[in-house]
Amino acid sequence: MPFKKLHPHLQERLHSFEFTSPTNFQNKSIPVIKSGANVFCTAPKDAGKTTTLILTTLQKLKCEAVGNAPRAVVLVENKEKALELYDAFFKYTKHTSLRVYASYEQLHIDVQKSEIFMGIDILISTPKTMKKLFLLNGVSVSQLKIFNIDDAEFLVPDLAYTALLSITQSIKKCQFVLYSEKIPPKIARFKSYFMEYSKTISV
Repeated sequence: MPFKKLHPHLQERLHSFEFTSPTNFQNKSIPVIKSGANVFCTAPKDAGKTTTLILTTLQKLKCEAVGNAPRAVVLVENKEKALELYDAFFKYTKHTSLRVYASYEQLHIDVQKSEIFMGIDILISTPKTMKKLFLLNGVSVSQLKIFNIDDAEFLVPDLAYTALLSITQSIKKCQFVLYSEKIPPKIARFKSYFMEYSKTISV
């Protein structure tokens, strides 16, 4: 049972939300992600992908704040997705020391730089904004442990795709986990770039 082997804080939060048993997708994916492998996770809508992303990320960070540089990144399509995921994370982190930050184009880049500099653990961002933060030395990836991509189909257009490749070139050692409903050929090419030796979980 994947939930039984999670951090006690996560088990407590799941219990409070009355999540008693994992979905089929969660049963298959959580142990593989916890192993540290790069993973392509494909499943239909409402299979539990977002909850899996949150649980495995918080598990990786041991549900506590450390240092100032982000140790987890979640790449999303736009501001709406970033704020939605921020709220979803907050339900699990509000009784911990973890610091979650949502970054997107509509927020002035200098404001983002100064707020990130104050110290965060989890950065939720769009490809364009994260690339800009990189170019301005506004975010460090030296402590990064896990890099998630939520609903990855949005990366098919060239602009988002090239921004992601530019970002990942600067990341030396990190676990990559990609979530989508299917894997278009363009996204499958990530195996050649930054998802070497990846595993695929599909339901």
